[in-house]
Amino acid sequence: MINEERLVASFMALARMDSPSGEERAVSDYLMNALQGLGAEVERDAIGNVFSRLPGHGEPLLLNAHMDTVGPVGNIQPVLVDGVIKSDGRTILGADDKAGIALILEVVRTALEQGLDLPPLDILLTVQEETGLCGAKAFDTSRLRAREGIGLDTGGAPGTIAVAAPTHDVLKAVVHGVAAHAGAEPEKGISAIVVAAEAISRMPLGRIDEETTANIGFINGGRALNIVPDLTEVRGEARSRDKAKLEAQVRRMVAAFEEAAARYGARVEVEVKREYTGFRLAPDEPIIRLLARGAAEAGLEPSYIETGGGSDANILNAAGIRIVNISCGMDKVHTTDEQIAVADMVRTAEWLLACLRLRASAGPM
Repeated sequence: MINEERLVASFMALARMDSPSGEERAVSDYLMNALQGLGAEVERDAIGNVFSRLPGHGEPLLLNAHMDTVGPVGNIQPVLVDGVIKSDGRTILGADDKAGIALILEVVRTALEQGLDLPPLDILLTVQEETGLCGAKAFDTSRLRAREGIGLDTGGAPGTIAVAAPTHDVLKAVVHGVAAHAGAEPEKGISAIVVAAEAISRMPLGRIDEETTANIGFINGGRALNIVPDLTEVRGEARSRDKAKLEAQVRRMVAAFEEAAARYGARVEVEVKREYTGFRLAPDEPIIRLLARGAAEAGLEPSYIETGGGSDANILNAAGIRIVNISCGMDKVHTTDEQIAVADMVRTAEWLLACLRLRASAGPM
């Protein structure tokens, strides 16, 4: 039932539009026109999110994807070779998450063309997902009719359902040392870089356990080679699907900075910010049952995974919308080797279409 040629053409057209975070306007213009052509009510909010509504039968359902991509971008040229779409190797492809957008458009278009029943649809296509879920955070979720949803923003084989994601904290530590001439009187200085380095060396980082990770991603300090540095800024993060484990990890990271500063007689200011909250959906929740039934109708075996990354689903779940991401088939995302198999896109489209038909025709799941 899915028009493969049209699906591929739609995805490749979207992929060719550079849309790094904060520069999604060309894509959003394209999508507003496409959704209006499908008879949807469409609007763009102040930050740039595209929100549309379609009427239907039964309980409303939210469909979600994001418009922005990571880099490198610049004249992206998708190529189709042996059933797999890739970039020409200079840039990312943008399947994360333009594959999700193309799937939503194709499935709605197919259902309307064939006169199939749809549930009332809220379609939310966000901006700046890759740089902190900014679009989803800014969106007024009180405008949603749907209390459940399907996100199209993860990888894996068709049938993959991401039922859990972590809570994410970010840390910013500013170490204050004492400046001195590095050649004439270094003993009068306190190196903020040395304090920061010792703190980092004493904290657990990387894979902490199966649910928890931590990383130091940025360090900046110093003014000149011949000055003992008096200021250094360090930024890092910790994530876990278990909040107690996350809090323990963050305490260890903060303590490492405070203890190193005390040993050297320096001063440190540490700021911890909750970037987003994790979620976990049980197998018996209605949206999971709907996805499982849809997978069966599409000839897929559902596979349930727990992820280490965040997405719009974190923000939407925190707002009371029970939503999970399903795989679009994207692979090697955030690299210039990113690719997606056409067959996986088609199978996911069939799965999503089955879910929409079930939602429109069935009572409680």
